Amino acid sequence: MSSPLRIMMFCAVGAMAFSHSGCTAVPRNQLSQSQNRARQLYEQNQALAADRQQIHNQAATLAAQQQQLEQELQSLRVAKQTDEQLLVSAQSERDKLRSRYTNLLDTTRNAANPLSAESTRQFQDLARRYPNFEFDPQTGVSKFHSDVWFSSGSAQVQKNSQELLTEFSNILNQGDAQDLNILVVGHTDDRRIAKASTKSKHPSNLHLSAHRAINVCDSLASHGLRRERMGIAGYGPYQPLAPNKDNESRQKNRRVEIFVLAPNAPIASLSSDNSIQ
Repeated sequence: MSSPLRIMMFCAVGAMAFSHSGCTAVPRNQLSQSQNRARQLYEQNQALAADRQQIHNQAATLAAQQQQLEQELQSLRVAKQTDEQLLVSAQSERDKLRSRYTNLLDTTRNAANPLSAESTRQFQDLARRYPNFEFDPQTGVSKFHSDVWFSSGSAQVQKNSQELLTEFSNILNQGDAQDLNILVVGHTDDRRIAKASTKSKHPSNLHLSAHRAINVCDSLASHGLRRERMGIAGYGPYQPLAPNKDNESRQKNRRVEIFVLAPNAPIASLSSDNSIQ
């Protein structure tokens, strides 16, 4: 029993005792004040109890919030660790891919030109002496400008190109180059064939580019290069080096390219009947 309640009961019992015994030692106004004070103490005690309960509830709420925040913090820590692991894994995979790409690039660069160092040097010397002949030492690709090799609309190789073809064939018939194959590719600009006499021989630029590649192979064969080492392709105007917007760019696009291929290159591997696959 709370103290104010005990005080009130004590006062009530005392009042009854005084009433029955007829004792008038305690004045009534003091008794009333004591009762009011007891009532005030009781009400204050009730208010304090209510405040205490409210504080207790707030403390419980704060404790629950703290627990939730700790759980969320733990989740964030786990997520951070997971993200860090994923980042490390992604960086590792990126480094592996970069390494593979670098190795592949180096391998491609080293394997792109199947010519030996001596054959490459000879082709470079050939390019210095013949301005209309280009050679890329990185890829082993040779380019002949069609305007010098062929008359307009013609697939016939001009006679002034025979000396260059002779030297070209001699290089491919020496040393390790004897085991290599070639692919001769013809290209034209975008101008359509207009003359009827030309169109009767070459119905389209695609035909003209292929016919020029065939005639280059024939010329190389006449200079000692075995036919089974050669293949042809014609792309017409469909693989330009520059946009066909003026005469200069069109001149670049009119060309014959010769790709030197390794013996095991799929495009130049020989079947049992020695035909180009």
